[in-house]
Amino acid sequence: MKSDSDWRRLYPFASRWITLGSWRCHYVDEGAGRPVLLVHGNPTWSFYWRELILALRADCRVVAIDHIGCGLSDKPPEKAYPYTLAQRIADLRKFIEELDLREITLVAHDWGGAIGLGAAVAFPERVAALVLTNTAAFRATTCPLRIRLCRIPLLNRLAIQGLNLFARAALRMAVLHPERITAPVRAGLLAPYNSWRNRVAIRRFVEDIPLHPTHPSYATLAEVERELTSLASHPVCLIWGMRDWCFTPQFLDRFLEYFPRAEVHRLVDAGHYLMEDQPELVVAIVHRFVHQIGGRPASEPQT
Repeated sequence: MKSDSDWRRLYPFASRWITLGSWRCHYVDEGAGRPVLLVHGNPTWSFYWRELILALRADCRVVAIDHIGCGLSDKPPEKAYPYTLAQRIADLRKFIEELDLREITLVAHDWGGAIGLGAAVAFPERVAALVLTNTAAFRATTCPLRIRLCRIPLLNRLAIQGLNLFARAALRMAVLHPERITAPVRAGLLAPYNSWRNRVAIRRFVEDIPLHPTHPSYATLAEVERELTSLASHPVCLIWGMRDWCFTPQFLDRFLEYFPRAEVHRLVDAGHYLMEDQPELVVAIVHRFVHQIGGRPASEPQT
């Protein structure tokens, strides 16, 4: 159990809870000031943002949500919760409203982009700025073979829910520097997904990728995509791990079509989990950007 105690030392935050529908949603809420909202993807959770929370909480209010079914939030049975993009966006909207977050700097990764931007376009007046990292909020025409294999019915239940291969493989495939995935980090990233029942959300996120107009989430994603222009006047920072085989640099180029004035940081020595590959660099970029937006001088980030 040593690794369990070690990962908790990496995540020294008080747990907070809010009810979304019938389910308890876990989140971290540290510091005070203008809010920075961190929205994770799949198969991560708020643990992924630990270095950023530590760095920003000295002079910002840093809020990191665990989606329902993820992290320390409730993990409802598949028949009891939709596990769709539309539901995820609705949950995040309610979360923002319940906490009455305003002047938000939204920081998103992976699925957090579609979910976070889906909420942002619903009330752009609550959003001050965007930081997007290896994510998407528009329809894609291609999908990597290794992701397509994870969508095969029955096989994906065995591989993702039974053997936890998706989350375990990400510890190697999503980083360029596997040596940074120490035993405590590995334990922390995997901790909430320790049983068949607790891995429903991982599989459903994979299945919810809308690759065809008949997919239930295709129309939702298309609507988010259409509304991205409503955020065009917001300050945007794009931080990209350029060695990501899933959210490739082509996704960065697509975002630049919507946000041509965005500040861009291309991290040539980072893959998909850029917070694991280059945490110090990402922290420095986000810290400076957030303070620039807030009109305050950027002091050294706390670690």
